[in-house]
Amino acid sequence: MTRNLPAVPLIRLDRATVRFNDVIALREVSLTLHRGERCALVGANGSGKTTLLRLLHGLVRAEAGTRETFPLRPEGRPPVAAMLFQRPFLLRVSVRWNVLPALWLQGVRDRAERDRRCRHALQRVGLAHLADRPAHSLSGGQQQRLALARAWAVQPDILLLDEPTANLDPGAKREVEALIDEIARDGVTVVISTHNLGQARRLATRVAYLEAGRVIVDLPVDRFFTNRLPREAELFLKGELAWA
Repeated sequence: MTRNLPAVPLIRLDRATVRFNDVIALREVSLTLHRGERCALVGANGSGKTTLLRLLHGLVRAEAGTRETFPLRPEGRPPVAAMLFQRPFLLRVSVRWNVLPALWLQGVRDRAERDRRCRHALQRVGLAHLADRPAHSLSGGQQQRLALARAWAVQPDILLLDEPTANLDPGAKREVEALIDEIARDGVTVVISTHNLGQARRLATRVAYLEAGRVIVDLPVDRFFTNRLPREAELFLKGELAWA
């Protein structure tokens, strides 16, 4: 079961707008992430899901509105975020050397501690026996599991996932979903963008629907799939679910 953590805010966006040249990618988005929750972002291509993930991580800046982070309680430190992209970026080195630099960059200077955390992360995703294999020789599902191991090794409080199973076969999707669920059960806040509404049902406690850069709906997962929604969201659901 997920650890019973207090529902305290970690990141808050208030009317945040992001523009790339003449394109407005996000329009006055207000969203608060709380510790231990699982939020699925759904919407059509170009609706702003990836930009929202990048804004939450701090990889892009809002030209208007605010992004605020809150210290963890009772730890009193800023939350650590890690992001997994749809196509994981892997170095052309071994599996273990795709994890170790992340720990160094995170500030883990003790070599024995880096080795321990790397080994533990690879064991958790079932890749410890492949630690010395070139990362680019792995299958697509194994590469995504390696990217998850690298993200998990830095012990994030927030894990941001951009369509992490979009290019995987059904078996690999199940493996990656199981790992995401396991990480979330440790109390990590998970935000996942997905076109797979079944995945949103399985993994999320909350669903936000985006349309043209705006968050149109933000509801607990059970209410999202049972309530009457605004017309744009209803049309999206009907397009994804033939029986709706």
